Amino acid sequence: MKTAVLSGEPLRALLLAEGADLVGFGDVSALSPGQWTSCVSLAVRLPASTICGISDGPSMDYFEQYHTLNAKLDQLSELAASYIVKQGFHALAQTTTAVAESAGYHTPFPHKTCATRAGLGWVGKSALLVTPEFGPAVRLSSVLTDAAFDHPGQPVNASRCGDCARCRDHCPGGAIHGALWDIATEREVLVDVDACRKAARALAKERTGQEITLCGKCIQICPYTQRYTKKEAAT
Repeated sequence: MKTAVLSGEPLRALLLAEGADLVGFGDVSALSPGQWTSCVSLAVRLPASTICGISDGPSMDYFEQYHTLNAKLDQLSELAASYIVKQGFHALAQTTTAVAESAGYHTPFPHKTCATRAGLGWVGKSALLVTPEFGPAVRLSSVLTDAAFDHPGQPVNASRCGDCARCRDHCPGGAIHGALWDIATEREVLVDVDACRKAARALAKERTGQEITLCGKCIQICPYTQRYTKKEAAT
């Protein structure tokens, strides 16, 4: 395999042209995820109109966008992995079919971890990734690789939520504890996953008739999301 450093900019340009909204490259060697030393983090934003439509609970539009964007992210991560392999490196696209949740709703190497290592954002009090551009109104995917990128992002190691507690105060399940995240924080410190899942499934069943864990209130209420939706409404 090649040992040269891989330029990230051609890959970033390709992924943005194919529909990604955010692309970052991170060094994950210190986290020891097997053979992988780097990651590509991918984000696509939820449409502002979709976000505005879930102020009172999940909608069918949100349900449909959720699955549409997941499929788009699978395509993007596979494209990124294929590009990296063609450059002579190994790569693993963490698609929805390749990554399985454990009984505790954990994945082996979370997309959020890749995103914070790539500098795309931080983990909010809701345990969702918060990006400066779109708040948590994004869906994520990632690619693990043994390539070394020439300009990896600056890792984000601590929350930037400050004293804001809007997601905690508006959570339908009372599942958000209000703690600030840093790189050593376990998810359970931030949220009660079972309470979140129970409330989200009940809301989704009531509002959409779907048996799915889907809520979105902590996404919609976040000030960073509000900034994004207001900006979109003004254009």
